[in-house]
Amino acid sequence: MRRGTEPVTARSDLELRRLLSRVFLVLFVGGTVAFAVLAALANPGPAPNQGSYAFFAALCAGFAGIAALDLLVIRRRLAAGQGRDRAGPAGTPRTGTPGRPGAYRRR
Repeated sequence: MRRGTEPVTARSDLELRRLLSRVFLVLFVGGTVAFAVLAALANPGPAPNQGSYAFFAALCAGFAGIAALDLLVIRRRLAAGQGRDRAGPAGTPRTGTPGRPGAYRRR
């Protein structure tokens, strides 16, 4: 039994999610490279030192891995046909049940 108020056929906007994952993947890979270079050039003295730059490089690498994993999940979902129906303009109400022929007909 459902207890939430969300629609039964709610779908995430996979195209927007893919765009955001691509942008942040590039940013985090760039951050990883920049912090790795700074860590290589830093002296082992007071902060900011080699260890702090290496920590931020590892943090950026972790976030880049999450963004890459999200891109793989999005690719699988789009291949399975779980993306939004592009038949009607944005905000057009749809009826039907997902996975059945004619599932999203405009009213």
